[in-house]
This record gives sequence, C-alpha cells and structure tokens, in this order.
Amino acid sequence: MNILICIENLQMDGVKRVATVVGNKLAEKHNLAYYSLSTNESFFHLEAPLIKAKHPVNSGKSFSEDRPLQRNSQQINDLVATIEDMKIDLVVLTAGLFTSFAPLIKERVPAVKLVAWMHNNYKTYMEQYYKGMKAELLTGLGAVDTVVALTEPDAVEFAKHNPNTVRIHNPVTLENNGRSELTEKVIISVCRLDIQHKGLDYLLELAALLPDDWQIKLVGEGNDKEWLESNIEVKKLGKKILFLGPLSGHELQECYRKASIFLMTSRWEGLPLVIGEAMNFGLPIVSMWNTGAQEYLQKGKYGVLTKDHDVMDLYRQMLSLMNSLLNRQHFSELSLRRARDFSLERIVNEWLFLFESLDGQENPESKAHFEL
Repeated sequence: MNILICIENLQMDGVKRVATVVGNKLAEKHNLAYYSLSTNESFFHLEAPLIKAKHPVNSGKSFSEDRPLQRNSQQINDLVATIEDMKIDLVVLTAGLFTSFAPLIKERVPAVKLVAWMHNNYKTYMEQYYKGMKAELLTGLGAVDTVVALTEPDAVEFAKHNPNTVRIHNPVTLENNGRSELTEKVIISVCRLDIQHKGLDYLLELAALLPDDWQIKLVGEGNDKEWLESNIEVKKLGKKILFLGPLSGHELQECYRKASIFLMTSRWEGLPLVIGEAMNFGLPIVSMWNTGAQEYLQKGKYGVLTKDHDVMDLYRQMLSLMNSLLNRQHFSELSLRRARDFSLERIVNEWLFLFESLDGQENPESKAHFEL
C-alpha cells in the first residue's frame, strides 16, 4: 500500500516520537511517507521520505483553536493534492486537527482509506485540547474508516462516534542497554516541561519531602522551563532536583539504567511512552493516577498508582520503595514482565493487520511505488 502519515510537525514530542518509530518500521513493509505542515526538519530519524506542506504552518505548536477547516483551507487543499498526486491508498491522521480534515478528504478522494490516530485520552481531547473545535473533530471521527485509540476506556468513548474503533498501544521506543541495578538513590522523571499537564508543581512538592540522600533527575524541555528553574531556585531544591534538559539515545538510556525508581506526576496522559521505556530498563514505576498510567499498571498490578492530586500519598508510597531494595526488585520484575506487552514488533504487527483489513477494496492503479 501507499501510506501517508500526517503530523503537524516533527519537533521533540511523544506523539511525534511514536509516530516516527512505528512509521519507520511500517516502511519496511509498505510504501510510506510522512507529511508535515511545518517546513522544519525532523527532530527524529526517519526511514521514509518527509513531504512538507506547500503552504506551511510553522507555529511549532499543535493546533487547538476554533474553525480548523476555515483556518486551514489551503492546507487541506495541499494535502488532498498530495494524496492524489502520490496515489495514496491510506492516510494516517494523527490527533485532532488532521482528523477534522477527514470529511473534506473523503469528499474529494472517496477511495482513500483514513485512519484517525488518537494520541491522548478522550476527555482531554474533548474538554481541553480541542474544545474549540469539538464539532469538527466529532464529524471527522465519524468520517474516517477506523479510529485507533491507545487505551480500552478511550476506545469505548471513541467508539460512540465511530464503531470501527480499535485499541493499539504505543510501543516501547527506546531499547535498553542493560537493566538497572536499582542501587543508586536516584529517581528519574522524563516529561515535557508543562506545569499543568505533567504536574511539575506536584513534582516540586514531592522533591521538598525527599530524604536528603535521594535526588530526582528530570529530563525534558518545554515552554515552562523558566518557571521550573526559577522555582527550583526559590524553593532551594537545587540538591533535590537535577534538571538535565532534553536527552535522547545513549544519554537517555544511561539515565534510565542508572536510576532506581521512575516517577510520573501527570494530571492526564494518553499512553505515555516514558513508562514503557522505564519498564524496559526494569525500573519500578510510581505514578499519580491518570488513564495512561492505569493502562500500563492495571490498578497496581505492575507498578504503584497513587491517589490523584495527592502528594502526601505519593510520598508515602515512594518511601516504601526508597527504603527497601527488595521492594524495588519486586516491582522491577513486574515492570520487565509488562514491558514485553509493548514490544515494537508486537505493536507493528497490529498495525499491519489493521492495514490488511482496510486493503480489501484496493485500487490496482495505486500499487506502483510512488515517486517523490
């Protein structure tokens, strides 16, 4: 099949990371290209061509305004032209903006198969990210051939708008370079620097409670970097939180391998890649409750889920791990066991099966490898 994965931009972000990891693997089996609204180069390695929109949008942000079809009419025309010129069989529409384009794409290219890939939880999309364009998003969900959700509860919600909804997890996207020995008094947290989404305020509250011999290593970048650095200084947490900035590849692997606990304080998540990564290094997982963490940890079966918004409960449960190597080793085994469910090979096979199921009414003229 000729496949196009549409992404608003390819800056450092979990959505883009998983899209490119999965896409690169799918490119081994299908003629695949990426399509970006931005002219910026990809932060991530690509094993397939990158098509940049003729009329780009270089805001660096994800669209979350109202009237998406009116504001992006030229971009929709560009995308439709690309689909037609490249004889695309199937388009993967990542997140809300591209999904809102679906009815117009179907109207002009009826034969193309459309898959909406929903990277966050249903409630967050409808009540926060896309509340200004909810009507267009819902219409788009109804127009696609299949909706892909990340968790079972989200699949149930999205299925109310399109019965052809499936759950496909995000895979582990970072190979381990050895299992953590769990002996360093280091807690690792990896996230975008967003106060509300990632609960950075909770993370600072927890850091103030930690024993003096434990330290949080924080990896990431984002718009709230100045807030973070300022508050670390004002609250005198410089010894408790070591901010490392954005890391990838070998440097990130080493951070996971030399930590003893993985911490997440997010208020909401779709299916956070970082939990799967940390599990793959055998790190015990501690997370405040959110639907993404719940999908991994299954009510505490594979890690520690604490009460939502409750820093003291988080601290108490962290203490049981900080004070006991045996406890850390127990949850380490659970993490490694659960990580196998999110292997890249397993997840890519689910995508390949989906593509095969949608390929029943193929257009023979589109089977030639597309030319760029």
